[in-house]
Amino acid sequence: MKETFGSRLKQLRLKNNLKQQQLAALLDVNKRAISAYENDDRQPCFDILIRIAEIFHVSTDYLLGCDSNTTIDVSGLTAFEIGLISELVADMTAKNRRLKKQ
Repeated sequence: MKETFGSRLKQLRLKNNLKQQQLAALLDVNKRAISAYENDDRQPCFDILIRIAEIFHVSTDYLLGCDSNTTIDVSGLTAFEIGLISELVADMTAKNRRLKKQ
């Protein structure tokens, strides 16, 4: 089943230990709007969608369900550190593929 915008927003909010009221304050909306977004009763305008993506450091495509990959902010890391992270992600992806085949 494809994840919805609301389910992804809620996952990100909880992962970042934010309450609906806290996220609402960051976005300059009310708590009811966050609840409506998370329940897929309402969709945010483009400006709010972009701000949500910026707050959680993910793409708007990820939020909208067009992409299942989240992004990793590597700014401030050295090329060596980025290489290590890339290798780790590749190894974990390969391991997950092997496990799915079993």
